Amino acid sequence: MAVTTFAAVDIGSYYVHMEIFQMSKKGGVKSLTKVRQDLEIGRDTYALHKVTTERIKELTEILIDFKRIMKEFGVSAYRACAKSALREAANRYHVVDHIYRATGIRIDVLSNSEQRFLGYKSIASKGEEFQKFIEKGTAIVDVGGGSIQISLFDKDVLVTTQNILLGSLKIRERIGFFEHETIHYDQIVDQLIRKDLINFKRMYLKNRKIENMILVGDYFTNLIFQNISDSNKTETRDVFMGWYDHVMSNSPKYVAEELGISQEMSTVLIPMAVLYRRLIEVLEVETIWLPGIQLADGIAYDYGEQKKFIRSSHDFEQDILMAAKNISRRYASSKAHNEALVSAAEAIFDVVRKTSRLTARDRLLLKVACYLHDCGKYISLVNVAECSYNIIMSTEIIGLSDRERRIIANVVRYNTQDLGYYRPMGETDGLGTEDYMLVSQLVAVMRMANCLDQSYLQKIVNMSVTKKDDELIISVETKEDFTLERGIFRENVEFFEEIFNLRPVLRMKGRR
Repeated sequence: MAVTTFAAVDIGSYYVHMEIFQMSKKGGVKSLTKVRQDLEIGRDTYALHKVTTERIKELTEILIDFKRIMKEFGVSAYRACAKSALREAANRYHVVDHIYRATGIRIDVLSNSEQRFLGYKSIASKGEEFQKFIEKGTAIVDVGGGSIQISLFDKDVLVTTQNILLGSLKIRERIGFFEHETIHYDQIVDQLIRKDLINFKRMYLKNRKIENMILVGDYFTNLIFQNISDSNKTETRDVFMGWYDHVMSNSPKYVAEELGISQEMSTVLIPMAVLYRRLIEVLEVETIWLPGIQLADGIAYDYGEQKKFIRSSHDFEQDILMAAKNISRRYASSKAHNEALVSAAEAIFDVVRKTSRLTARDRLLLKVACYLHDCGKYISLVNVAECSYNIIMSTEIIGLSDRERRIIANVVRYNTQDLGYYRPMGETDGLGTEDYMLVSQLVAVMRMANCLDQSYLQKIVNMSVTKKDDELIISVETKEDFTLERGIFRENVEFFEEIFNLRPVLRMKGRR
């Protein structure tokens, strides 16, 4: 039986955490040990916008020690991920380069959507318990030092996910100087965060009822919810509110002594406690579930899934597509046309993929692009391509990296604009050579699929796509006159042939 020992390293805002796992197809994923070292990188980033030399040295020493522990446990694979504290640092690339040269450890600086998706995967690793919660109105709340992510589920469907810049360290750095100027510091914190949470409720919650809140937090989340052992715990709203009142009625010094933490750490605890109270009130939840997981669990789960040590019962790809559909709905896109476009694009993609380097992940990106291809019409019927591009680049889709979002945005833009040939030195919309080639291929497929429903009337009854020699044969049976679509089809043949070295041929049955 093949067994892999894997290490997941989480570089956060105020600590560096490593968990070592044993993985096998028979035994799944099993935790062997956990190590955590305090390190407030977030204090540097949110106050100075960079990581100081002193903090880099401390991080280097911690990771050298982690590497020693990995060796002791016979770790054969690892992944080290950094979150907002490093992502938002102006010198992040210098930090990553220094760490690699000093330790040999490569750090992945996660985009916000990648980070939250891994956190989401860690919850999903709870299997049936997770599925049971999200069958009802549920909010997954992921709180970090720099921001919080709120993802809403309704009847097992991801409705929306939004990031709000209200992380615990960011709040402290912004208004911490008020702490000694008022006896109502908690009220100052509440006033700072209230408007953003109320706006979230007004724009995304509306009349949707949320019964449960699932928390993906960190060390401070466990302190606030008295879950130091990081266990699987469920708590009621009333129990939390009682403990909250106890904390706020005592001094930070008393709370620090009661919880066994430094008074410095209590300055983070109070803003987070206020944040959780306000979240519970705004979302009107009754039950809070702490599944006892950290980002490291998500990193390990993702690796185990990729290497086929575990099989997920939850369809994460469907969550990404559902997020795209909801964005499309928000900008009043045509549902019927989008579904027709996706169907045609998939059929064409599946044939050309056999003789190209396109992957299953590229197929997903194409489908997301199809759902979002005309969202810009909501803003302008003239500048659709540019408006669509800007909407996509400004909207997070959980599970997609910044790079993937940029690819999708460019596919949508060049669906109707001239792509042109690649220009070196990163002048082609920030795309490297490989990404430019991928965009070109996905654009060619989307244009060909889009012309088949140019009228938005879904005239095709049946469709099949085959390859014969150097031709891509698209056979369609139509229920209405297809003159417009045939004309637009001919306009896109040359571009498609240049990209794939296949000449599209349209064969028709029914009304022409």
